[in-house]
This record gives sequence, C-alpha cells and structure tokens, in this order.
Amino acid sequence: QVQLVESGGGLVEAGGSLRLSCLASGRTANYYGLGWFRQAPGKEREFVAGVSRSGSGTRYAESVKGRFTISRDNAKITVYLQMNSLKPEDTAVYYCAASLDGVQYDYWGQGTQVTVSS
Repeated sequence: QVQLVESGGGLVEAGGSLRLSCLASGRTANYYGLGWFRQAPGKEREFVAGVSRSGSGTRYAESVKGRFTISRDNAKITVYLQMNSLKPEDTAVYYCAASLDGVQYDYWGQGTQVTVSS
C-alpha cells in the first residue's frame, strides 16, 4: 500500500510558476515510479509527467514539454512538479500517482487545485 499526499497548488497569473510536491509513504513506496495527472472541469483526467523509480527516466505530455519539470528525491520519497510559464489551460486539479510499470497507476493522491488566471 502506498499513500500519496500532494501540496503546493494555488492561484497564479498566466506566465507565473508553481511547484507541486507529493509525499509518498508506505513500506514499498520507493519501488514505485511516480507521476502527475490533471483533470480540468468537464474533461477527462490526462497524464502530465512521470518519473522512474530511480529518477533517471522522465516523460512528459506534449502540452507541457519545455515548461514543466518532474523530479524526485528518493531520500524523502517525494516527487515534485515544477511548472513554469503557466497558461490558463493548465488550470485543473493535479493528482500524484504511483505505478510499478509506468503504465498502470495503482495509487492516487487526493489532488491539489491549480488555477491560472489570464
């Protein structure tokens, strides 16, 4: 079992930055790759970024490449999402998730709201 708790969301103007954090806990938490997803009102949840168990492998949705950076600190079992050059279309609830294979995500956090004003 892995527990995930996100923090760092908020309201920011377009062009601004935010950093999200997600603390993972549980006996096997360090065995999991971690990722960020988001869900905007009226839309399906979508993948944003993922990082491998070691932290050496990352991947991003095309819509955030060059603006968002995912990283993890295995000593703290924490994953971060640095979001720069934010756009109103980035407004969504952002969820942290854990995966053993990088495809299926088995554990989810409660989400944190990110709102970007124009």
